[in-house]
Amino acid sequence: MTVRDAIQKIALEHKRRYGYRRITAQLRRQGMVVNHKRVLKLMREDNLLAIRQRQFVITTDSRHELKVYVNLAARMELNGLNQLWVADITYIRLQEEFVYLSVIIDRYSRRVVGWALDRTLAARMAVVALQRAIAARQPGPGLVHHSDRGFQYASKEYVDVLQAHKMEPSMSRAANPYDNAACESFMKTLKQEEIYCNQYRDQEELSAHIEEFIDLYYNRQRLHSALGYRTPEEFEKDMEMGSAAPATEAAKKNEIFQESAEPDGEIGRG
Repeated sequence: MTVRDAIQKIALEHKRRYGYRRITAQLRRQGMVVNHKRVLKLMREDNLLAIRQRQFVITTDSRHELKVYVNLAARMELNGLNQLWVADITYIRLQEEFVYLSVIIDRYSRRVVGWALDRTLAARMAVVALQRAIAARQPGPGLVHHSDRGFQYASKEYVDVLQAHKMEPSMSRAANPYDNAACESFMKTLKQEEIYCNQYRDQEELSAHIEEFIDLYYNRQRLHSALGYRTPEEFEKDMEMGSAAPATEAAKKNEIFQESAEPDGEIGRG
């Protein structure tokens, strides 16, 4: 009963966004010794498993004559922050219109460092997200910025900002979303843990919800399996103190959560 009560509190606290693996990790952070299969069993009995929804919509228009850049990210071995940023755009449906979201993520810590909303797919939306990321992080020269081949990222306006801050542009192969898997994973997490759970009147209400989800929840509260079940903020603080294992090593330490072949009921793992 103690374990069941703790599971219910965590599930409600995270608005049913957590699957059994993350809840198991959270229980262990609280000092409980519990097997992930037992957590799954209890969550099934209490109908607390997150619901998966899959929806794929293409928002990338690469049919342009702008310059396309080589994929630099594929050859990188990361060991710190502000070495590789990844960017992507998705659509969000409101009651009476569509709006678009552009995000930029630090690939090493999985932290969202910049984002912007707009009613059109114009390049200015992506530029605003980039400028916000630069203002927040103040990266040094040589950072690699990776994206798909969308015209927003190939536009002169966008490339000028990259060059002004001595960033290296990098682009995925044509029609290959796996080259930008970190952003794809975040977009799925955002859709399934926030967007599909709510209805928004207009862009202003949506913006407030996204700001809360990204800045307060995703970056500061949500545990990431690839970071050793830490939040991006915790991971970056541990790096500053010299106690953070590299992200790839942190993921390997949590292979126990991958042992079960049963569906995990967990969405948007990032």
